[in-house]
Amino acid sequence: MKFYYVYILKCSEKSFYTGFTSNLEKRIMEHNRGYDVNAFTFKRRPVVLKWFEQFTDPNQAILVEKQIKGWSRNKKAALIEEEWEKLIKYSRNRYKREKEHED
Repeated sequence: MKFYYVYILKCSEKSFYTGFTSNLEKRIMEHNRGYDVNAFTFKRRPVVLKWFEQFTDPNQAILVEKQIKGWSRNKKAALIEEEWEKLIKYSRNRYKREKEHED
């Protein structure tokens, strides 16, 4: 069975990078080696793996990657630290802010 991974890296300047791959170990090495000068992580090396989730369905993994990429830094940090109450709090606040702007 083939596995797919969604992952979050912490970059040297403290930003987060979210990605998708079918070979997590190889992908992290590529990020740290600077495989692409145009990549987000190229000038932010070294990077450290902070979180990942494994999937058997690549489409599900891609959906989760896109979802996480839309999250705030605080929400990603809550996921990494498994602070579930904060994860909910940051979700509610964003929803509330978006609703306020609609009115």
